[in-house]
Amino acid sequence: MTALIWILITIAAIVLAYIRASLWQWTVAAAVVIGGLQWLGGQTSVIPWIIFALLAAPLNIRPLRRMILSKPLMEWFSSVLPPMSSTEKEAIDAGTVWWDGDLFSGRPDWEKLLAVPVSELSDEEQAFIDGPVAELCETLDDWHINNDLNDLPEESWNCIRKNKFFGMIIPKKYGGLEFSPRAQSEVVMKVASRSLAAGVTVMVPNSLGPGELLMHYGTDKQKDYYLPRLAEGKEIPAFALTSPYAGSDAGSMTDYGIVCKGDFEGREVLGFNINWSKRYITLGPACTILGLAFKARDPDGLLGDEEELGITCALIPSSTPGVRIGDRHNPGGAFLNGPNFGTDVFVPMEWIIGGQEYVGQGWRMLMDCLSVGRAISLPALGAGAGKLCSLTTGAYARIRKQFKTPIGRFEGVEEALTRIAGLTYRMDAARCLTASALALGEKPSVLSAILKYHNTEGMRQCLSDAMDIHGGRAVCGGPRNYLVSTYRTIPVAITVEGANILTRSMIIFGQGAIRCHPYVLKEMLAVANEDLQQGLRDFDKAMFGHIGFTISNAVRAVVGALSGSRLVSVPDIGPLTQYQRRLSRMSAAFAFVADVAMLMLGGELKRREKLSARFGDILSHLYFGSAIIKHYEDQGRCPEDLVLAQWGLEDSLGIIEERLDAIFANFPSRLAGRLMRLLVLPFGRRSKGASDKLGHEVASILLEPSAARDRLTEGLFVNLKKDDPVGRVELAFRKSIDSEPLEIKIRNATGKQVFPYDFEDAIAAGLEAGVITDMEAQLVREAAELVDDALQVDVFPGETASKAAENDVAQAG
Repeated sequence: MTALIWILITIAAIVLAYIRASLWQWTVAAAVVIGGLQWLGGQTSVIPWIIFALLAAPLNIRPLRRMILSKPLMEWFSSVLPPMSSTEKEAIDAGTVWWDGDLFSGRPDWEKLLAVPVSELSDEEQAFIDGPVAELCETLDDWHINNDLNDLPEESWNCIRKNKFFGMIIPKKYGGLEFSPRAQSEVVMKVASRSLAAGVTVMVPNSLGPGELLMHYGTDKQKDYYLPRLAEGKEIPAFALTSPYAGSDAGSMTDYGIVCKGDFEGREVLGFNINWSKRYITLGPACTILGLAFKARDPDGLLGDEEELGITCALIPSSTPGVRIGDRHNPGGAFLNGPNFGTDVFVPMEWIIGGQEYVGQGWRMLMDCLSVGRAISLPALGAGAGKLCSLTTGAYARIRKQFKTPIGRFEGVEEALTRIAGLTYRMDAARCLTASALALGEKPSVLSAILKYHNTEGMRQCLSDAMDIHGGRAVCGGPRNYLVSTYRTIPVAITVEGANILTRSMIIFGQGAIRCHPYVLKEMLAVANEDLQQGLRDFDKAMFGHIGFTISNAVRAVVGALSGSRLVSVPDIGPLTQYQRRLSRMSAAFAFVADVAMLMLGGELKRREKLSARFGDILSHLYFGSAIIKHYEDQGRCPEDLVLAQWGLEDSLGIIEERLDAIFANFPSRLAGRLMRLLVLPFGRRSKGASDKLGHEVASILLEPSAARDRLTEGLFVNLKKDDPVGRVELAFRKSIDSEPLEIKIRNATGKQVFPYDFEDAIAAGLEAGVITDMEAQLVREAAELVDDALQVDVFPGETASKAAENDVAQAG
C-alpha cells in the first residue's frame, strides 16, 4: 500500500512538472500530499506542517523570496553574465522572435504553425514573373556574361531598369513594385537559375542596402527624392560596410567621420569629414549612390557631450569630391564587386540616413534590416541552386549510361542524387515558411541566420554532388556547361552577410539562447536595470519562471524518451504526425540541455564555440523539420512527396541526436554530460538518419518525369530549346523516357542496342522486324540525337581554348 501511494505521488509530480504547473499549484499539491499521508496514517504531528511552512513561505511570499533567494541569485547571475559589446547588444535587440521561440520553449504549438497562412503570389506578382522576369532571363547568356563581358549585357541592364527590378521592396507610392517577401524570393531564385551574376545584381538592392534603410529610417525628404529614383533604376545603389580590418567585428571599424562644419550648396552647414576604405562592395564599382557605415566622432562637442557617437549610416552620391569607385575584385563571378575609398569627404548632416537624430544608431538600423533581407536573398539562391542541380543532374544521370545502365541506377550515384533532392526539398520548405513569417510582419533575426547558413551550405553540398555526378561534363567550361559558374561562386554565398563559420559557431545559438529563450533576456534586462528594486522584482519573476521551465523540460524530455515520443500530444496530420511528436521531444531535450549548459558554463559558453555550434545545429534542424511538415501540409499532402518529407525529417532528427550526443561527450563536466545523456538519450541514439531504402525512393524522383519532380524544381527558368544549356539536357531526358519502351522492343526483338552514337542499324532492324513504326523510329532517332548532343562537352580551337583557360583561371581567382 505504501509503495502504491509513493508511486501515485511520483506520477502526480511528473504530471505537474510536465504541464508546467505554477508554484502555487505545487504548493497546494504538497499540502494535499502531507494532509493525505497524515490522514491515511492517522497522524496529527505538526512537524511536517512546520517544515512545509518554512519552505512554502519564502517561495510564495514574494517580498520574502526576493530578499532571501532572488537577491543572492541576481548577484551570482550578474557575476557570470558574459560582457557584451554595444554591437552585440544591438544585434540581439534587432528583429523579432517567431517560431524559433516555440522551439526553444520545449513545447511547440503545432496548431499555431499549421494555421500560418501560405505565402502565395498575387496576380500582379505572378504576371511579373511570367513576363518581365522571363524577359530578363531570355537576355542572359551565362557563358557570355562570365567569359566575354565580365558584366551583364546592356540589354539586361535596360530590362532591369525598365521593369523596376531594383524596386521590388519599395512601396508603390514611391513608384516601386511593393512585392511580398515570397515574390521577391521567387524572382531572385528564377533569375539566379539562369545567371548567378544577374541574380546577385537583382538581389542586393532589395536586400541590405540604401532602399531598405531609407524605407525604415529615412527622412521624408530622403524618401521622396531617392526611393522613386531607386525604383526606376536611375540610381544604382551599393552599401559599404566591410573594411580591411573590420569584417565580422564591425566594432573594429577604422572608417571615421568627424563632426565639423563645411560648405554645402553655398552655405555653411553641420556635417562630417569622413575618411574610409571599404572592400567587397557589390555594385560598388558602378554605383551612383553609396550607402556608407562609419564611426562618428565629435571631439569638439558640436552635437553634445559625447565624443564617440557610434556607427552611423550615410547616403553619399558617388560623384562627391573625395569619393573613389570603379576598381573591381574578382569574386569568381561577373557581378560587379569592388572596393571604394573616401578621402576628406564632407557629408552634410542631411545625408545621414534619418538625419541628425539617427547619428550613432547605424548598427541597430543595419541589424534590423538584415534580419529581413538575409531571410530572403541568400536562402533563395540556395534553394534555386538545389532545384537546378535536381533538374539537370537527375536528367543527366538518366541519359548518361555506363555498362548499358543509367548511371543514376548505381548506388553510389544514387546516394548523391538522394542528397540533392532531399536537401533541395528541405531548403525550399524553409524558404517558403520564412517568407510566410515575413509576410506576417515578423523580422526573424535568428531564423534568418539559420537560413543563411544552412541554405548556402546546402547549396554547396548540392553543387558538389552534382559536379561529382557530371564529372568532366561539368568540369569543362563552355556555353554548354550549366553548373560550373554557379559552383565557382559558392564561396561568395558562404562568406557574405555573415561568414558561415561565424554564423554557425556564434550567431545562431549565441543570439538564439538570449532572444528565443522565454526567460534569459528578461533576466539580463533585470540585472541591467538601473532601478534596483524594479530590477529585483523583474529578476525574481523571471528566475522562478526559468526554474520551473527547466524542470518541466527535463521531465518532458525523459517522458518523451522513455515512451518513444508516444505520450507527446500533437494534432493529427496523417503520416507526419509521428514527426511532430519526435520534434516536440527534441525541443524539450534541447531546451533542457541548453539551460544546463548556460547554468554550469555561464559566460564561458560564449567562448565554447564548438558546443555553441552544435546547439545551433539542433535549433536549426528543429526549424527545418517544422518547415518540412508545414510545406508538406501546404502542398496538399501529395502522396508522391511523402518520401521527400520523410527523408528530410529523418535526416534532421538524426543530426539533432548526433549533435546532442556530441555535446554530452564533450561537455566540460563529464558527470553532467553522462547524466544528461541518461535523461535525454537513455537508449542511445535512436534516430540515425534516413534509410537506404528511403533514399532510393527519393533519388528515383529525379530520374523519372512526375508531378513530384515538377514540384521540387518549380521556380526555375527552363528554356526547352536545343541550343539552351539547361533546355538541351531536359529535352534529351524527356525524349529518351518516351523512347525507352521502343528501344526495349527493338532490343528484345533484334538483340540490337540503341546507342546515342550508333542508332541507325538498331532502328533499321526494328523496322524490319516490324516492332516499331516509321513514326516511332523517328522518335527513337530524335531521342538518340538529343542525348548525344546533351552529353557533348565544349571544345575550342587552340587559340580560343587558351583564352578560355585564362578566363577560367581568372574566374577561379
